Amino acid sequence: MSKTSIHPAPRTFIRPLTYAPKIPGVLEGTIRQTIRVGQKLAAGDRVLFHGWEGKPYRSKWSFRTPYYVLIAVLPIRIRPDGILFESSGEVRPWADLDEIAVLDGIAPPTGEGLRAVLLGMHAVPESGVPGQILRW
Repeated sequence: MSKTSIHPAPRTFIRPLTYAPKIPGVLEGTIRQTIRVGQKLAAGDRVLFHGWEGKPYRSKWSFRTPYYVLIAVLPIRIRPDGILFESSGEVRPWADLDEIAVLDGIAPPTGEGLRAVLLGMHAVPESGVPGQILRW
């Protein structure tokens, strides 16, 4: 779905947030974006983020956020050479993604830092993997 599309009936999602440098900013409200693999969410949906005390799915939650209403959902394709913004067809190389890294709470806040995080968390073939930039 594009940035402007809104799901006809907003849905509610609960998602783990495991990238440690981002967590304090999300809890304080200074970080209001995350990049996720998959394309399931739409503008208008509600999402709650939580952490794990120990092993994922086998331990209690360490924190939980309030439900946030998504105001923008940007469909992307994460590729080894950068991010393809599906709505415009533009491919931006990692070196041109510093602003996205800052908004996402990446450490260091650079496109190359974003690359290290995303490619470190996901197996990304040459063809890329679908994803979304979620903003609330």
